[in-house]
Amino acid sequence: MQFFVDSDDIEAIVELFELGIVDGVTTNPLVFARSGRDPRKAIAEICELVKTSVSIEVIASQYNAMLNEAQSWLDMGFGSQITIKLPITMEGLRACKTLISRGIMVNMTLCFSPTQAMLAAKAGATYVSIFMGRLDDIGHNGIELVRTVCDMFNHYPEINTQVLAASIRHQGHIIGAAKAGADVITASPHILRSLVTHPLTAKGVIEFEQAGIAYVQSKNKK
Repeated sequence: MQFFVDSDDIEAIVELFELGIVDGVTTNPLVFARSGRDPRKAIAEICELVKTSVSIEVIASQYNAMLNEAQSWLDMGFGSQITIKLPITMEGLRACKTLISRGIMVNMTLCFSPTQAMLAAKAGATYVSIFMGRLDDIGHNGIELVRTVCDMFNHYPEINTQVLAASIRHQGHIIGAAKAGADVITASPHILRSLVTHPLTAKGVIEFEQAGIAYVQSKNKK
């Protein structure tokens, strides 16, 4: 399993990469809108560090415009780690097939059904991003969709598309996606940092530290 960080915060990305926690980066227009950063400057900084996969989402909705926008990113010369994110629409699937044929990685995003995932795989997508949190928001089960898509893909060894669990809201989503067999999980820096914390761990660290200090002090008194 791989962890991607969903962010354009270079300090957070550096921190998590140095810890060995994450393997790639995902971004989208909302990420840039919330941070206020210039997307091209942010991606340039990220690509200096991340050499695996950096997802960049197009905002165009028509085939030719999608390809032109994707090419404008590729022409920036960031590197082969650039992964173009496309929506699962008729135009997006067509663009996916074209980009894949050119050796460009594609992340088909906004997946909310098994049939959408099947079509993304048929188009040769590198990743298909299942939005778990948004499904839960409307009363559906995001974890169950991840499980269903993983089960379907496992029946066909010729499928190379990786199941990417996205729209992660809490640790339960990560645990559920991992149990369901997701290949990749992408989450915010805040959620990824939370995976290491547990109150009993914190309590145990303090207890062991206090015991160690007490032991050393008792030895020094002798």
